[in-house]
Amino acid sequence: MTDELRERLPEPEEIRDLDDPEAQVKFFHPTSGWSWYVTAFDPERGIFLGLVDGQFLEYGTFALTELESVSGALGLGVERDRHFDPLPLSELRGRLESGEHV
Repeated sequence: MTDELRERLPEPEEIRDLDDPEAQVKFFHPTSGWSWYVTAFDPERGIFLGLVDGQFLEYGTFALTELESVSGALGLGVERDRHFDPLPLSELRGRLESGEHV
């Protein structure tokens, strides 16, 4: 989590009234197939709000400490997809549900 991301990500209350917030950042684990798409970040609590693509799609919260603590095969941890372009959650969910790699 870079300082630039901390500055750029809205806080949850800033997107509360949005019908279709944008996923701003994608984190992924290279060997597990799990991805986390961030819509907001609470810097005081270290909690993200976003869409998790794991065993199923779920919108909710997850902690920065959780992502930092993941260590899988080959000792690889969670990484940020530097090529991910922000997109509305409805579009993201639709693409993921259709099996598209995002």
